[in-house]
Amino acid sequence: MNAEEILSKMTLEEKAAFCSGRDFWHTKAVERLGVPSVMMCDGPHGLRKQNQEGDHLGVNDSIETVCYPTAAALASSFDRDVLQRLGEALGQECQAEEIAMLLGPGLNIKRSPLCGRNFEYFSEDPKLAGELGAAYVKALQGKGVAACCKHFACNNQETRRMSGSSEVDERTLREIYLPAFEAVVKKGGTQSIMCAYNAVNGTYCAENRMLLTDILRNEWGFDGFVVTDWGAVKDPAKGVAAGVDLEMPGGVHADGREIVAAVRDGTLSEEDLDRAVLRLLRFVLGAVERREPGAQIDRDACRALSRRLAEECAVLLKNDGLLPLRERQRVAFIGEFSERPRYQGAGSSHINVPHAVGALEAAGEGVVYARGFDTHSDRDDGALLQEAVEAAKNAEAAVIFAGLPDAYETEGADRAHMRLPENQNALIAAVAAVNPNTAVVLHGGAPMELPWLDAVSAVLCLYLAGEQAGAAAVDLLCGRAEPCGHLPETWPLRLEDNPSYLNFPGEDGIVTYAEGVFVGYRYYDKKRLAVRFPFGHGLSYTSFAYSNLRVDKERLTDREKLTVSVDVTNTGARPGKACVQLYVRDVESSVRRPVRELRDFARLWLQPGGTGTVRFTLDKRAFAYYEPKVHDFFVESGEFALELGESSRDLRVQKSVYVEGTAALPLHLTETSPILDLLRHPMGPMIVQQFMENAGTGALGDAENLGEGSDRMLENMIRELPLGALVSFDYVSREELDALLTLLRS
Repeated sequence: MNAEEILSKMTLEEKAAFCSGRDFWHTKAVERLGVPSVMMCDGPHGLRKQNQEGDHLGVNDSIETVCYPTAAALASSFDRDVLQRLGEALGQECQAEEIAMLLGPGLNIKRSPLCGRNFEYFSEDPKLAGELGAAYVKALQGKGVAACCKHFACNNQETRRMSGSSEVDERTLREIYLPAFEAVVKKGGTQSIMCAYNAVNGTYCAENRMLLTDILRNEWGFDGFVVTDWGAVKDPAKGVAAGVDLEMPGGVHADGREIVAAVRDGTLSEEDLDRAVLRLLRFVLGAVERREPGAQIDRDACRALSRRLAEECAVLLKNDGLLPLRERQRVAFIGEFSERPRYQGAGSSHINVPHAVGALEAAGEGVVYARGFDTHSDRDDGALLQEAVEAAKNAEAAVIFAGLPDAYETEGADRAHMRLPENQNALIAAVAAVNPNTAVVLHGGAPMELPWLDAVSAVLCLYLAGEQAGAAAVDLLCGRAEPCGHLPETWPLRLEDNPSYLNFPGEDGIVTYAEGVFVGYRYYDKKRLAVRFPFGHGLSYTSFAYSNLRVDKERLTDREKLTVSVDVTNTGARPGKACVQLYVRDVESSVRRPVRELRDFARLWLQPGGTGTVRFTLDKRAFAYYEPKVHDFFVESGEFALELGESSRDLRVQKSVYVEGTAALPLHLTETSPILDLLRHPMGPMIVQQFMENAGTGALGDAENLGEGSDRMLENMIRELPLGALVSFDYVSREELDALLTLLRS
């Protein structure tokens, strides 16, 4: 039987019960009608399939498998191919483990560097997050395994995440916090969306019809099913009415009785329930149909892939010529993370890894090791510090493996600050003081304050790079691999510089997104604020030059697409990957907009002296902002600059085009509307000019008698005047004003 036939034979009680899970990881079966139970498990950078009775936080053991770089690292690749390779590998492993759906990727925007779960999220930029997420989803689902993109929406902190409300205006919601989810729906075709615990503007996501039905389904065309975050449902019947299809984790007590009662008393329509059940049935039957019996997974190949991906994602933050290290150089590896690297975050995505490779193991003999610090303590240990200093003195180069300990960032708790443990800062300063050739390798899922940056010669950021982090680090340090990652988030100098600083994590469960659209680099660049490292920053062992920026048209309407091409040349002596970032800047706007916004990106592998061409295609959204007056994206006619480079502050070439907006904003002029608003009407300038001719005399006085600058004063005063004041100042009669407003509204 197909899904429709099965639905027609289900009782009300069966349908209601079907909308919740059997246990932590399985859907319910309907044995009477031949509907099996299917399994899902946590991701998104490895499988957390549990052997025993399931639990959400991983108290019980999960299978031993491969841990890949987390999203914080993966986003540093700026490379859709990286996410495609990961999605394919995870899809194959899911088939081998009989997993129907993998929970991921996480698409929440990094509003603050303090969010404890930032290691699971891609970026502060919605374009980067959405494109990488869509590539991951397409690849995973290409293997017959459903993706479940999370957490929809505005789940940008761990503090009160299960009960708090994110207060965000319509424009900010549409420009910053929803586009990544829109991309995985429209470009990735995700089969599932996970709704978040929190409320948005006072309505819990699991009961938010605007999000789950109006936007997700009716506007974006999502045809999959919505699953709740584990325990997010407050009222099962209200959830189904809003657009929830599957409540997790469910269990024996989730028998659907509230849904049955709501249908019988008329507060929930059976049609809404049927739609939810039908979507779930299609998922379950499709999962069975796509299952590959006997599928196998080569975990050695997966480990090799994890190593390659870690190398692709590492970001060289600073290099004064120390890296790559020379052959047969006397090197000291310092820091506990060189022996036992921190390669993943804590919480529901934690992977059970049989063995993680540290840099000390990967380097083999010939490297001197000093522990340097205790990861379980923030206090200095004099003996460990002195041992590290002595090792550094006797080495030609010292490499310190530092970063955030496990306790500093985890699901369920936000960070208290951006600092490293004090014992690590003291260690780095002491080693750099005795060895000018000091490099630091950073482990962690979010930006950190680096008070010793000027004292060291190089900094390599691995983020959380998966179980092969140490092997990847050695390859990169020694030049066997080329660093080519770029930061998917701004690293501020201080936490206080972050735009959300005064409104994170909020009070009494209410957090106001007062910074609006000015998140991350959109804020720092608008403020011209000094940062530690800008969005998109990343160095290489080679160098690149940009030239011959061209467009297929210099004037276009917002209904047309624009092709942008640029040539990139490797001007260095080593091969490497250029990270080409395309930003669009509205040269003059009547509304507040960021200085520039990332609109596309690409990576290009080039041999020394080689030149390649990158092409981008831009549509209306590349030039638009979201206009609440029309509840849509809107292009204001004017000049737009196309800026290409290797970070939001390293722009190599630019070119301007003129884009004509084909829609007009509605004008709702009343007696209280300022004359300034009248200027936006096609007839407005002519009408205002008539007023201006009389402004020097009459009720406002003679401009010549008001002092120097009075002409400008009077002009500004008239622009700010309410239209009704024209009657008070005897410029028009009441009848003339009424006739004018009637004309302008027609």
